[in-house]
Amino acid sequence: MERAEGLVQRRNVASRERAAGSGPAGPVAADGSSPDVEEADTDGDSKQARLTLMEQVLMLGIKDREGYTSFWNDCISSGLRGCVLVELATRGRIELEKSGPRRRRLLARKAKVLIKNDQPTGDVLLDEALRHIKETEPPESVQCWIEYLSGETWNPLKLRYQLRYVRERLAKNLVEKGVLTTEKQNFLLFDMTTHPVTDTQAKQRLVKKVQDAVLSKWVNDPQRMDKRVLSLLILAHASDVLENAFSPLSDDDYEVATKRIRELTELDLDAEAAKPNSLPLMWAVFAAFLK
Repeated sequence: MERAEGLVQRRNVASRERAAGSGPAGPVAADGSSPDVEEADTDGDSKQARLTLMEQVLMLGIKDREGYTSFWNDCISSGLRGCVLVELATRGRIELEKSGPRRRRLLARKAKVLIKNDQPTGDVLLDEALRHIKETEPPESVQCWIEYLSGETWNPLKLRYQLRYVRERLAKNLVEKGVLTTEKQNFLLFDMTTHPVTDTQAKQRLVKKVQDAVLSKWVNDPQRMDKRVLSLLILAHASDVLENAFSPLSDDDYEVATKRIRELTELDLDAEAAKPNSLPLMWAVFAAFLK
């Protein structure tokens, strides 16, 4: 009896510590998420691979058996750089400068590092982008950073900010997490390294998560949506990979899903960014792609 009571007491103490944000679960952000913990799928095993926003978008774009993204997709490169900025913002590393007394539109404001929290994230790709942003004076706009990180700039002095081999590095991370594997395929004139999906359940969970977000779990208010889910929807759309998640739907569900994505893309982004508890940098990234 004493042993059972002791267990109950320890469980209650642990719960109070987590609620206060000082227990083993670590600090908790204002929106209830931990800034340094990658998103876990609550529907699956707690030991399953946890994927960053960039990895999720890449997974939606990769063909399961072929192991590569469409050769005709010229949007995913910049889309993944947008994911990097949003991932850093949700982890509390970068923010949008305050608009000041004179309100300026999202794309005119600058992205700068939160000086109070410039510690490494533990992700090589994110830390590389974080160093670039931290070392840049004066701060640059979100639109500029997407171009710099993509290498799509006419300024030769800014080419050093390009994040190189992003898709390959993300695919390697997914291989290490057991989601993809590595193969070689011959394309007549050249050999190419491909990464077919091995953990089909992880891919199916991700696709179902995207589908549910606009169907059974649709929230008709972007401010009430989970920020990472909202970012996944809009950045997957910007990366031209959202269709891969919607194609298995019935005609009726497909029509509803595309209608709701259209509603998100037609929002007044400046107004949404100005609302309490919003994440302005996230909305600035959306504006860069939806402008």
